[in-house]
Amino acid sequence: MALALNEEQRILKDSARDFLNENAPVEALRKLRDEKDATGYSTDLWQQMVELGWTAVAIPEQFGGLEFGLQGLGSIFQEMGQNLTASPLFSSVVLSAAVIELLGTAEQAESLLPEVITGETTLALALEETNRHAPTNISTSAEKSDDGFTLNGAKTFVLDGHTATKLLVVARTSGDKTSQEGLSVFLVDPITAGVSITRTFMMDSRNAANVTLDNVKISADALVGELNNAYPALDKALDRGRAILAAEMLGGCLEMFQRTVEYLKEREQFGVKIGTFQALKHRASQMFVEIELSKSLVLNALTAIDEDREDAAEAVTMAKAKLNDTYQLVTNEATQMHGGIGVTDELDVGLFLKRARVSIHALGDSPFMRDRLATLKGY
Repeated sequence: MALALNEEQRILKDSARDFLNENAPVEALRKLRDEKDATGYSTDLWQQMVELGWTAVAIPEQFGGLEFGLQGLGSIFQEMGQNLTASPLFSSVVLSAAVIELLGTAEQAESLLPEVITGETTLALALEETNRHAPTNISTSAEKSDDGFTLNGAKTFVLDGHTATKLLVVARTSGDKTSQEGLSVFLVDPITAGVSITRTFMMDSRNAANVTLDNVKISADALVGELNNAYPALDKALDRGRAILAAEMLGGCLEMFQRTVEYLKEREQFGVKIGTFQALKHRASQMFVEIELSKSLVLNALTAIDEDREDAAEAVTMAKAKLNDTYQLVTNEATQMHGGIGVTDELDVGLFLKRARVSIHALGDSPFMRDRLATLKGY
């Protein structure tokens, strides 16, 4: 397996870089944050992404997608990570569309996925219930009735949950609280009686919301796929999210490394460039090495999913664990090497530092990933 992008993937990556640098630089995120924009992302930018075909990149052709794979989509997200681009692309296309594709019936996929591609529908996955990633720790209940289900519970850190036109709610229909068995997914309209959505302003300006479900009545056809057996498909969908999130984090690492090296070349202290200091050279070298290792792990994870390899879960787990550590290292070093100004809002360094902290915990921090890898290896 060649750990390099092919020509078509490189063209997509280059075009994404040019588009985002021109239309969605880091300053755009600052503007959204400072104005407390109600949506949290530019709807015009989102429509442009739809027109560019980004929403169709990883969706199979039978549902109107381009079937270009996660490697192609990952190259877009790497560029988005370098610009801290705000959009529902991750929540709607990477996570939620994957759940529909992997878990939903043929009719559900044929109905929803084309609408996701055109941007007519945006989806949000309501999974988490605690302050740490725990995909099987589900207390939200779905009790079956004659004409459907009744949902009760609360969800936290629902990415783009405040703007989504449909919610995918993970609920327990049987089994113990932490069991993989007995989980089901339901498609819920946010305007349904009993649904309460509160936007949360994250420190890194990533869009998220808390969702409360109080005796929410839904019809039987709101069930996505099979009752009580959602976890296998959900686990695969989460792995797609972890791999793409790792690609986005890699973009953030690259941007911070590039900016830090440029600063080391320009900043003078005691009449000399600080980039000539041996200690700082060593620290910059360490960042470079860790980033190069991260590149290979991310591409391996994306490729493993595209090729449906048996070790895909392991490859994704290693990639997310590594990027958690690398993004923390690089943003820490960038902040310190920029000195006191590095922690002020004047520079973008602080924005990447905050994004790193949230991304590290999203879909599994390093302890979670290492424990998962051990389990996958049979320990």
